[in-house]
Amino acid sequence: MHYRGVLRVARREAGIRVYSAHEHGPGPADPAARRARLDALVDVAARLYAPVTGSGLRVLVRGLRFAVPQWRGGLKEALTRATQRLAHTRVDGLDWYWPAGEELKSDPPEKVRLLTPFDPVVRDRDRFELLWGWVYRFEAYTPAARRQRGYYALPLLWRDRVIGWGNVSVKDGELRSNFGYVRSVPKERAFRRELESELDRMRKFLDRGAWKGESR
Repeated sequence: MHYRGVLRVARREAGIRVYSAHEHGPGPADPAARRARLDALVDVAARLYAPVTGSGLRVLVRGLRFAVPQWRGGLKEALTRATQRLAHTRVDGLDWYWPAGEELKSDPPEKVRLLTPFDPVVRDRDRFELLWGWVYRFEAYTPAARRQRGYYALPLLWRDRVIGWGNVSVKDGELRSNFGYVRSVPKERAFRRELESELDRMRKFLDRGAWKGESR
């Protein structure tokens, strides 16, 4: 019922989802207004996840049937309009799409970020493999003996490349971490400095009481 749009997550209790009934309004009666609103929704998704491949864009638009089930009949046409409206190019036989007018930065920031398994950069696993050249899987539900990277391994972003993963836990009130790399550890001092800065941000986040607990 949740995936059909008639239930929504209202809150969580001890990590367990509590649902409530949800009714979707009919939206604009005018077909042109309805198309415009659906196009705007597609643009929001494209802006969040771009650049997306043609297949990735299809998955995004198809997934909107859970958000606006009352408009699912217009999603096929919305996808067609999106492929005409969005900026796009073809690389190695694949079509890529992103919002028209979006500025593409050529100089990546000197930053390290630990990404969640559900971050927009990570969520599309096929695109992840295309861009970074290695396979990432969320292994929290994988038997421990079969895990390759860790229970909750966090993809490690350095500049504009995902170069490895980190596992982070809290034990005896201290943040503990270990990292794995697809190739080798970057040798730049900037990387070591920025990695420590990212861990400091995580320590401050935990110290503010956002999460208290033992090793997870």
